[in-house]
Amino acid sequence: MNQRFHAARMLTAEGWKDNVEFDVSNAHITHINTVLEKNTKGFPIVVPGYIDTQVNGGGGVLFNQQPTLEGIKAIAKAHAQYGTTAMLPTLITDSADSMARGADAVAEAISECYPSVLGIHFEGPFLSVAKKGVHEAGFIRTPSDKEIATLTRSDIGRVLVTVAPEKVPTTFIQELVSQGVIVALGHSNARAEQVQKALEAGATGFTHLFNAMSPLTSREPGMVGEALLAENAICGLIIDHHHVHPHSAKLAIQMKGDAGIMLVTDAMAHVGSDEETFPFFNDVIVRQGNKLTTPNGTLAGSCLDMHTAVMNTHKDLAVPLEQSIKMASITPARFLGCSQRLGLLCEGYRADFLVLDESLALQQVWQAGECTWRRE
Repeated sequence: MNQRFHAARMLTAEGWKDNVEFDVSNAHITHINTVLEKNTKGFPIVVPGYIDTQVNGGGGVLFNQQPTLEGIKAIAKAHAQYGTTAMLPTLITDSADSMARGADAVAEAISECYPSVLGIHFEGPFLSVAKKGVHEAGFIRTPSDKEIATLTRSDIGRVLVTVAPEKVPTTFIQELVSQGVIVALGHSNARAEQVQKALEAGATGFTHLFNAMSPLTSREPGMVGEALLAENAICGLIIDHHHVHPHSAKLAIQMKGDAGIMLVTDAMAHVGSDEETFPFFNDVIVRQGNKLTTPNGTLAGSCLDMHTAVMNTHKDLAVPLEQSIKMASITPARFLGCSQRLGLLCEGYRADFLVLDESLALQQVWQAGECTWRRE
């Protein structure tokens, strides 16, 4: 079925265009054209759907606790209402069996072409205990053959693995990359030289820049310094104003540009849920306003959603809207190797788009040419 839409303003692959007519057929954009007359019944503003590479949970579900297709769908539905049209369900440090179950669930989602799921992010377990954050120290370990077999499965889409480079040999990174796995560096106390060697081995990203990583200091650049300098590496950034000071976030964006920073949520089960507290391994995560912590005050993921991340970037950091949206769409698509089909509003791309009103509030979410959420 062919659908024709009109937008007063649209963020296309060539930038902003006014008075746009676009067609969608078989889940893809088939035609985009500017027209002379404005259609008053069309959409006010249309932008690409958001892609989130770090989604631990949502809708009252934590992926670690419910690594099933039903769990994934509950998480994806919770995030879709905030503009996330594609994502990586993220399994934080856990047992080898939990990793295998998470991979099975993602394989099931991909086999039925569930549009929200592009693959899976294993955030750990090959991390630094010194920079573990809320990850369970008892599960942090070195790689085994069983885990490598899970990470390199061919039926789970795009696979992202976060590792601490000082805790794994560079040959491990090389092996993963050679089999198509995307390696990011994080939860690490690595020295600059160790980070450099990991990048040379094929790592291409950094997980939640500034958080749980060795800092930039006068005599040791640490992971933060190397991340900011690495021209071809993409850094995830949590802009909820709790994880990163706004000035630090702004500095990173000024240094890396919209091609080197991707917005992520690091969202927990609280997003899209009214739950204030949620069990987490042997602890509990408590929501206070828009901040999540354990009882001892340690940050424990976020209750951030992608549209809020984009608006925080645009309105609070004074980053132009186009650049803010790019960091939530085409940049993560490039990072995942999906930029030829996702992340842009362009002919031939999947029809994942958002409708905003003039105040930039989210009004509709479209995934693969279907409206999956509409403001009441």
